[in-house]
Amino acid sequence: MGNEDFVFVVGHKNPDTDSICSAISLAYLKNQIEKTDRYLPRRAGQINEETEFVLKYFGIDSPLYMPNVGTQVKDMNIDETEGAPDDVTIRIAWEYMKESGISALPIMDSMNQLEGMITVSDITNYYMDSYTKTIMSEAKTKYYDIAETINGHVVVGNEEDLFTEGRVIVGAATPESFSRYMQPKDLVILGDRMDTQLTAIEMGASAIVCCLSGKVSDIVRMSAEHKNCVVICTKFDTYTVARLINQAIPAKFLMKKDGLISFHLDDFIDDIRETMGKLRHRSYPVLNHKDEYVGMIGSQNLLNAKKKHVILVDHTEVSQAVDNLDQAEILEIVDHHRVGTVETINPIYFRGEPVGCTCTILYSMFRENDIEIPKEIAGLMMSAIISDTLLFRSPTCTPRDQVAGLALAKIAGVNPGDYAKQMFRAGSALGNKTPDEILHQDFKKFIFGDTVFGVGQISSMDSDELMEIADKLRPQLAVESMKSGMSMVFFMLTNIIEEDTRLLCYGKDAPALLQDSYKTEIDENDIAYLPKVVSRKKQLIPAFMNALQN
Repeated sequence: MGNEDFVFVVGHKNPDTDSICSAISLAYLKNQIEKTDRYLPRRAGQINEETEFVLKYFGIDSPLYMPNVGTQVKDMNIDETEGAPDDVTIRIAWEYMKESGISALPIMDSMNQLEGMITVSDITNYYMDSYTKTIMSEAKTKYYDIAETINGHVVVGNEEDLFTEGRVIVGAATPESFSRYMQPKDLVILGDRMDTQLTAIEMGASAIVCCLSGKVSDIVRMSAEHKNCVVICTKFDTYTVARLINQAIPAKFLMKKDGLISFHLDDFIDDIRETMGKLRHRSYPVLNHKDEYVGMIGSQNLLNAKKKHVILVDHTEVSQAVDNLDQAEILEIVDHHRVGTVETINPIYFRGEPVGCTCTILYSMFRENDIEIPKEIAGLMMSAIISDTLLFRSPTCTPRDQVAGLALAKIAGVNPGDYAKQMFRAGSALGNKTPDEILHQDFKKFIFGDTVFGVGQISSMDSDELMEIADKLRPQLAVESMKSGMSMVFFMLTNIIEEDTRLLCYGKDAPALLQDSYKTEIDENDIAYLPKVVSRKKQLIPAFMNALQN
């Protein structure tokens, strides 16, 4: 299945239990309806302790992390140009590039790792430039490759040995004159005269190439074996051999291996576009996460990159969504909050209902499509409803939430009251967490006109524990404000049993906003007491928005 066929179901950043459980449950529902496996749950942030407890309790793996839905290299049509092994010859590399219509060929090692790149220009420059006669020995050319390049075969010696020392010369003169310029270790191209062949062998040639014949005499063979001289026979003439023989050197000798520019499948197009624009190479190699070569791309491939397909759950605010949402194609939204700032180019399926939890909507969708809810999925959806409605005590809780939560608890085989105590206790066990981790466990950013503020929340059954958390978090609110450019930062310390909230506050406009919203003051500990306020969505945020609007 191509990457463009997948649909990623994802909730908001700093995901809570509803965000994670609704992504998993909706992906399962979609796959059951369409009898496919292309819907994949994802998470846009780290899961908190409460959600971790829920997933572990019902034996479900956490969705994979997906903080960014921007278009990536793997979303492009990658040219499946085969890489060549590092012992391929110049001749074979040239023929392959010519047949394939490509200008660059990746050279791979034995582990399929990119070792270098050779281009048409590299090969043509090699022929046009003035190279020394020792180029073949410098390149450590294999005798087998020499024989294959000139359509010959090795008749004496080991064809796997390398030519590592000496020049390549043509012994076209008489033995007497030829012996004056030949040196030991040379590779000598000869005709079919036996006296010249024997002279070259006796003078210590590394190898001789015997042209115009497919064989040599027994005397030449015996002399070559005695002197450890490789003998290659070909029916080509000396001119043809001299013209072709340099094509036998391995391509890795000419390839570029320093400063290679390659991209990975997970690289984002925004990041590679600038590099392509500066270098203007025709093509670039692509590697996977193991640095194994997978194909080639060029600037033309940028034009056919496919957007990721996503379904959003439990949010409609761009500020809460995965990064680069504008580069993805949103297919659907299922949410229980106010309609936020997410915009789409095309019409989409949108299901937004005034209930306490996204999973309450999903429960209805399972029933409407007559899809049986497995025990584990029921457990996740029940947990989300209990979390969002504080075990049906929150003002956001509707009769539908309670009916769904109890029905799902029955399917999951748990007592909702007993289970809720365990879940909330796990969620408030933050002794080993840093202030920053606690703040972002369930934190959302809101934009209203020119005002940008953030609100985090944690719920507990223990008031002492909540005050300990307040002491930890107080300095962190100022840090978050400066880091994220928010004028105000709030954190709700909600007591489930008492059904109230201590609101930790930061920002010069926070006192006025609290006074306008709730007619309450912030004490010397930067805390405002909000009796009967337990819901961020239905109580705190609407009050803030109304005050800001007025």
